[in-house]
Amino acid sequence: MNMAYETKALFREDAYLSTAEGTVVAINDRGGIILDSTNFYATSGGQPGDIGHFERADGSVIQIAATVTGETKNEIIHVPAEGQAVPEIGEKLVLHVDWPRRYRLMRMHTACHLLSVICPFPITGAAVGEEESRVDFDLPDPSYTKENVTERLMEMIRANSPVSTRWITDEELAANPGLVKSKNVRPPMGNGQIRLVLIGEDGAIDSQPCGGTHVSETQEVGEIHIGKIEKKGKENRRFRIRFGSLPAGA
Repeated sequence: MNMAYETKALFREDAYLSTAEGTVVAINDRGGIILDSTNFYATSGGQPGDIGHFERADGSVIQIAATVTGETKNEIIHVPAEGQAVPEIGEKLVLHVDWPRRYRLMRMHTACHLLSVICPFPITGAAVGEEESRVDFDLPDPSYTKENVTERLMEMIRANSPVSTRWITDEELAANPGLVKSKNVRPPMGNGQIRLVLIGEDGAIDSQPCGGTHVSETQEVGEIHIGKIEKKGKENRRFRIRFGSLPAGA
């Protein structure tokens, strides 16, 4: 019988923890490493899991190629790259996230939330990436263009609003169904609490359930633009977000 482990997810409280410590509690049948606590984000909600390396007491390293969830969202499995040494149960490790990659994903994820404020329509799909992210909306209004959406995004980024998190109960979410923007994906209920990501003081600009990692103020997103708006159906539009300014004549 498979036993589900609970990993303390340090990234939920502090997205800027690039280094942390963890103790090995299990190695699964595929060689995945499960720790008592981790700063490595596990793939979910459209955001890829972290990569990086674990440092052992003798200075040797174990390269981590992926981070995923196991039997439950709270069981976090670190998948070593091929040919890596296997740590011992009870061994203490220093965990190093590939920080430049993670920080780009944090900036992108926050940009996706800002886009959902500019386009207040049901979200039908989303994926956060290092170079490009996408958000799909049921969007009946043809007046949204790459130029005007990019301009509004940059206004929100430059306004430098705070980004924070807070926890609410299942009941509070049930009483405020408008918090959920995704048409197809429901936030995980049943644990008794749901994590909200707030933009602006007390979520004045946006407030939505999200387990992902975000920057702490909008200006950290930096220069960003809508590279493309694709028609995916009669009313479905895919917005592609890219770093950098909108190319002239794009």
